[in-house]
Amino acid sequence: MDAFVNEQDFALLRGDRVSFSVLGSILRGPCAILRSDHRRLILCHSTPPYPVWIWTADGLTAEEKERVWRLTEELCPLSGGYRLMMKYELADYFIETAQNAGQNAGISKELLSYDCPVPIKPTQRAEGGLHPCEPGDLTQAAALLTRFYKEVGEHPLPEQTVLEKTARKIADGALFFWKDPAGRTTACCGWRHNEGLATINDVYTLPAYRRRHCAQNLVYELTKRAKEAGFLPVLYTNANYPASNACYQKIGYRLQGRLCTVSLL
Repeated sequence: MDAFVNEQDFALLRGDRVSFSVLGSILRGPCAILRSDHRRLILCHSTPPYPVWIWTADGLTAEEKERVWRLTEELCPLSGGYRLMMKYELADYFIETAQNAGQNAGISKELLSYDCPVPIKPTQRAEGGLHPCEPGDLTQAAALLTRFYKEVGEHPLPEQTVLEKTARKIADGALFFWKDPAGRTTACCGWRHNEGLATINDVYTLPAYRRRHCAQNLVYELTKRAKEAGFLPVLYTNANYPASNACYQKIGYRLQGRLCTVSLL
Protein backbone atom coordinates (compact mmCIF):
# COMPACT_ATOMS: atom_id res chain seq x y z
CA MET A 1 0.00 0.00 0.00
CA ASP A 2 1.30 3.45 -0.92
CA ALA A 3 0.82 6.64 1.09
CA PHE A 4 0.13 8.69 -2.05
CA VAL A 5 -2.28 8.81 -4.97
CA ASN A 6 -1.55 9.28 -8.66
CA GLU A 7 -3.46 9.55 -11.93
CA GLN A 8 -4.44 5.88 -11.67
CA ASP A 9 -6.45 6.68 -8.56
CA PHE A 10 -8.27 9.60 -10.13
CA ALA A 11 -9.04 7.39 -13.14
CA LEU A 12 -10.59 4.83 -10.76
CA LEU A 13 -12.74 7.50 -9.12
CA ARG A 14 -14.13 8.60 -12.46
CA GLY A 15 -16.11 5.37 -12.48
CA ASP A 16 -17.87 6.59 -9.32
CA ARG A 17 -17.43 10.29 -10.08
CA VAL A 18 -20.76 11.45 -8.64
CA SER A 19 -20.81 9.42 -5.43
CA PHE A 20 -17.13 10.04 -4.69
CA SER A 21 -16.80 13.61 -5.96
CA VAL A 22 -15.96 14.82 -2.43
CA LEU A 23 -13.16 12.27 -2.12
CA GLY A 24 -11.74 13.44 -5.43
CA SER A 25 -11.51 16.96 -4.03
CA ILE A 26 -10.06 15.86 -0.69
CA LEU A 27 -7.29 13.91 -2.39
CA ARG A 28 -5.99 17.10 -4.00
CA GLY A 29 -5.28 18.64 -0.61
CA PRO A 30 -3.40 17.67 2.56
CA CYS A 31 -4.58 14.43 4.18
CA ALA A 32 -3.92 13.12 7.68
CA ILE A 33 -4.20 9.50 6.49
CA LEU A 34 -3.79 8.26 2.92
CA ARG A 35 -3.36 4.76 1.50
CA SER A 36 -3.94 3.34 -1.97
CA ASP A 37 -3.13 0.24 -3.97
CA HIS A 38 -4.05 2.17 -7.17
CA ARG A 39 -6.37 -0.65 -8.25
CA ARG A 40 -9.06 -1.66 -5.77
CA LEU A 41 -8.77 0.54 -2.68
CA ILE A 42 -8.31 4.19 -1.72
CA LEU A 43 -8.50 5.22 1.95
CA CYS A 44 -8.31 8.88 2.90
CA HIS A 45 -8.89 11.01 6.00
CA SER A 46 -8.53 14.75 5.61
CA THR A 47 -8.73 15.86 9.24
CA PRO A 48 -10.93 15.42 12.33
CA PRO A 49 -13.88 15.66 12.75
CA TYR A 50 -14.61 14.68 9.14
CA PRO A 51 -15.18 11.03 8.21
CA VAL A 52 -12.66 8.71 6.64
CA TRP A 53 -13.48 8.08 2.98
CA ILE A 54 -13.01 4.54 1.67
CA TRP A 55 -13.39 3.90 -2.04
CA THR A 56 -13.41 0.27 -3.13
CA ALA A 57 -14.01 -1.39 -6.46
CA ASP A 58 -17.31 -3.23 -6.86
CA GLY A 59 -17.43 -6.97 -6.28
CA LEU A 60 -14.88 -7.23 -3.47
CA THR A 61 -13.81 -10.72 -2.46
CA ALA A 62 -13.95 -11.82 1.19
CA GLU A 63 -10.16 -11.55 1.32
CA GLU A 64 -10.27 -7.98 0.02
CA LYS A 65 -12.90 -6.97 2.58
CA GLU A 66 -10.77 -8.41 5.36
CA ARG A 67 -7.78 -6.49 4.02
CA VAL A 68 -9.70 -3.21 4.20
CA TRP A 69 -10.89 -4.04 7.71
CA ARG A 70 -7.34 -4.73 8.91
CA LEU A 71 -6.10 -1.50 7.35
CA THR A 72 -8.74 0.60 9.11
CA GLU A 73 -8.09 -1.19 12.39
CA GLU A 74 -4.44 -0.16 12.04
CA LEU A 75 -4.92 3.43 10.89
CA CYS A 76 -8.40 4.65 11.81
CA PRO A 77 -10.28 2.13 13.99
CA LEU A 78 -13.92 2.46 14.88
CA SER A 79 -12.87 2.13 18.52
CA GLY A 80 -10.84 5.32 18.10
CA GLY A 81 -13.98 7.29 17.25
CA TYR A 82 -13.43 7.35 13.49
CA ARG A 83 -16.44 7.41 11.18
CA LEU A 84 -16.01 5.52 7.91
CA MET A 85 -17.76 6.51 4.67
CA MET A 86 -18.11 3.58 2.27
CA LYS A 87 -20.32 1.61 -0.10
CA TYR A 88 -23.03 -0.59 1.38
CA GLU A 89 -21.32 -3.73 0.08
CA LEU A 90 -18.38 -3.09 2.40
CA ALA A 91 -20.51 -1.68 5.22
CA ASP A 92 -22.32 -4.97 5.78
CA TYR A 93 -18.97 -6.74 6.26
CA PHE A 94 -17.63 -4.04 8.59
CA ILE A 95 -20.69 -4.06 10.81
CA GLU A 96 -20.73 -7.85 11.10
CA THR A 97 -16.99 -8.03 11.79
CA ALA A 98 -17.13 -5.26 14.39
CA GLN A 99 -20.09 -6.82 16.16
CA ASN A 100 -18.31 -10.20 16.25
CA ALA A 101 -15.45 -8.37 17.97
CA GLY A 102 -17.83 -7.00 20.60
CA GLN A 103 -18.18 -3.50 19.10
CA ASN A 104 -21.62 -1.93 18.76
CA ALA A 105 -21.17 -0.72 15.18
CA GLY A 106 -23.82 0.29 12.71
CA ILE A 107 -24.82 2.78 10.03
CA SER A 108 -24.98 6.28 11.52
CA LYS A 109 -25.74 8.15 8.29
CA GLU A 110 -27.07 7.20 4.86
CA LEU A 111 -26.22 9.45 1.93
CA LEU A 112 -27.74 9.68 -1.54
CA SER A 113 -25.73 11.18 -4.41
CA TYR A 114 -27.38 13.06 -7.26
CA ASP A 115 -26.43 14.77 -10.49
CA CYS A 116 -28.35 17.35 -12.50
CA PRO A 117 -27.63 17.43 -16.24
CA VAL A 118 -30.73 19.57 -16.96
CA PRO A 119 -31.84 22.02 -14.24
CA ILE A 120 -35.60 22.52 -14.00
CA LYS A 121 -36.93 25.90 -12.89
CA PRO A 122 -38.94 25.66 -9.65
CA THR A 123 -42.67 25.94 -10.08
CA GLN A 124 -42.90 27.90 -6.83
CA ARG A 125 -40.78 31.02 -6.86
CA ALA A 126 -39.22 32.40 -3.67
CA GLU A 127 -38.99 36.16 -3.29
CA GLY A 128 -35.47 37.54 -3.50
CA GLY A 129 -32.35 36.35 -5.25
CA LEU A 130 -28.89 34.78 -5.20
CA HIS A 131 -26.04 36.83 -3.69
CA PRO A 132 -22.38 35.74 -3.66
CA CYS A 133 -20.95 36.18 -0.16
CA GLU A 134 -18.44 38.99 0.32
CA PRO A 135 -15.75 39.49 3.00
CA GLY A 136 -18.13 41.68 5.00
CA ASP A 137 -20.50 38.70 5.29
CA LEU A 138 -17.95 36.58 7.16
CA THR A 139 -19.49 36.70 10.63
CA GLN A 140 -23.02 36.03 9.42
CA ALA A 141 -21.93 33.28 7.03
CA ALA A 142 -19.88 31.53 9.74
CA ALA A 143 -22.87 31.64 12.09
CA LEU A 144 -25.10 30.06 9.43
CA LEU A 145 -22.59 27.30 8.72
CA THR A 146 -22.23 26.59 12.43
CA ARG A 147 -26.00 26.17 12.70
CA PHE A 148 -25.97 23.95 9.62
CA TYR A 149 -23.24 21.66 10.99
CA LYS A 150 -25.10 21.33 14.28
CA GLU A 151 -28.42 20.57 12.61
CA VAL A 152 -27.02 17.81 10.38
CA GLY A 153 -25.27 16.18 13.33
CA GLU A 154 -21.67 16.97 12.40
CA HIS A 155 -19.12 17.08 15.19
CA PRO A 156 -18.75 20.71 16.36
CA LEU A 157 -15.78 22.68 15.07
CA PRO A 158 -13.96 25.37 17.08
CA GLU A 159 -15.25 28.88 16.35
CA GLN A 160 -11.91 29.97 14.87
CA THR A 161 -11.84 26.93 12.59
CA VAL A 162 -15.31 27.75 11.24
CA LEU A 163 -14.29 31.37 10.66
CA GLU A 164 -11.17 30.33 8.75
CA LYS A 165 -13.08 27.77 6.69
CA THR A 166 -15.80 30.30 5.88
CA ALA A 167 -13.24 32.96 4.94
CA ARG A 168 -11.64 30.54 2.46
CA LYS A 169 -15.02 29.75 0.92
CA ILE A 170 -15.79 33.44 0.50
CA ALA A 171 -12.36 34.15 -0.99
CA ASP A 172 -12.88 31.31 -3.47
CA GLY A 173 -16.33 32.58 -4.49
CA ALA A 174 -17.78 29.35 -3.14
CA LEU A 175 -20.48 30.56 -0.72
CA PHE A 176 -23.85 32.15 -1.51
CA PHE A 177 -26.84 33.67 0.29
CA TRP A 178 -30.47 33.87 -0.72
CA LYS A 179 -31.76 37.30 0.27
CA ASP A 180 -35.35 38.48 0.35
CA PRO A 181 -36.43 41.80 -1.27
CA ALA A 182 -35.66 43.61 2.02
CA GLY A 183 -32.07 42.35 1.91
CA ARG A 184 -32.50 39.84 4.74
CA THR A 185 -30.51 36.61 4.43
CA THR A 186 -32.86 33.61 4.46
CA ALA A 187 -30.65 30.72 3.34
CA CYS A 188 -27.14 29.80 2.28
CA CYS A 189 -25.30 27.18 0.25
CA GLY A 190 -21.92 26.62 -1.32
CA TRP A 191 -20.20 24.74 -4.09
CA ARG A 192 -16.87 23.10 -4.85
CA HIS A 193 -15.35 22.43 -8.30
CA ASN A 194 -13.51 19.22 -9.14
CA GLU A 195 -12.75 17.61 -12.51
CA GLY A 196 -15.79 18.95 -14.32
CA LEU A 197 -18.15 18.57 -11.34
CA ALA A 198 -19.66 21.30 -9.18
CA THR A 199 -20.68 19.83 -5.84
CA ILE A 200 -23.45 21.83 -4.16
CA ASN A 201 -23.08 21.76 -0.37
CA ASP A 202 -23.87 23.47 2.96
CA VAL A 203 -27.53 24.03 2.07
CA TYR A 204 -29.22 25.65 5.08
CA THR A 205 -32.39 27.72 5.56
CA LEU A 206 -33.04 29.75 8.68
CA PRO A 207 -36.03 28.26 10.57
CA ALA A 208 -38.13 31.43 10.21
CA TYR A 209 -37.96 31.18 6.41
CA ARG A 210 -38.59 27.49 5.87
CA ARG A 211 -41.40 26.21 3.66
CA ARG A 212 -41.03 29.34 1.53
CA HIS A 213 -38.97 27.54 -1.16
CA CYS A 214 -35.84 29.62 -0.46
CA ALA A 215 -33.43 26.66 -0.48
CA GLN A 216 -35.00 25.14 -3.59
CA ASN A 217 -34.65 28.40 -5.52
CA LEU A 218 -31.15 29.01 -4.17
CA VAL A 219 -29.95 25.54 -5.18
CA TYR A 220 -31.61 25.89 -8.58
CA GLU A 221 -29.94 29.24 -9.30
CA LEU A 222 -26.54 27.93 -8.23
CA THR A 223 -27.10 24.71 -10.18
CA LYS A 224 -27.94 26.73 -13.28
CA ARG A 225 -24.85 28.87 -12.78
CA ALA A 226 -22.69 25.73 -12.45
CA LYS A 227 -24.20 24.24 -15.59
CA GLU A 228 -23.66 27.43 -17.58
CA ALA A 229 -20.02 27.44 -16.43
CA GLY A 230 -19.55 23.99 -17.97
CA PHE A 231 -19.80 21.85 -14.83
CA LEU A 232 -22.05 18.90 -14.07
CA PRO A 233 -23.88 19.86 -10.84
CA VAL A 234 -23.92 17.17 -8.13
CA LEU A 235 -24.96 17.03 -4.49
CA TYR A 236 -25.34 14.70 -1.50
CA THR A 237 -28.41 14.43 0.71
CA ASN A 238 -29.30 12.55 3.87
CA ALA A 239 -31.47 9.59 2.87
CA ASN A 240 -33.57 10.17 5.99
CA TYR A 241 -34.71 13.63 4.86
CA PRO A 242 -37.40 12.82 2.26
CA ALA A 243 -38.51 16.45 1.95
CA SER A 244 -35.03 17.59 0.92
CA ASN A 245 -34.69 14.75 -1.57
CA ALA A 246 -38.05 15.56 -3.13
CA CYS A 247 -37.05 19.23 -3.32
CA TYR A 248 -33.91 18.48 -5.31
CA GLN A 249 -35.61 15.96 -7.56
CA LYS A 250 -38.15 18.60 -8.59
CA ILE A 251 -35.38 20.83 -9.96
CA GLY A 252 -33.80 18.07 -12.02
CA TYR A 253 -31.51 16.09 -9.72
CA ARG A 254 -31.27 12.36 -10.48
CA LEU A 255 -30.27 9.68 -7.99
CA GLN A 256 -26.90 8.16 -8.92
CA GLY A 257 -25.60 6.31 -5.86
CA ARG A 258 -25.83 5.41 -2.19
CA LEU A 259 -23.16 5.62 0.50
CA CYS A 260 -23.24 5.19 4.26
CA THR A 261 -21.21 6.10 7.32
CA VAL A 262 -20.24 3.23 9.65
CA SER A 263 -19.38 4.14 13.24
CA LEU A 264 -19.83 2.96 16.80
CA LEU A 265 -23.37 3.68 17.96
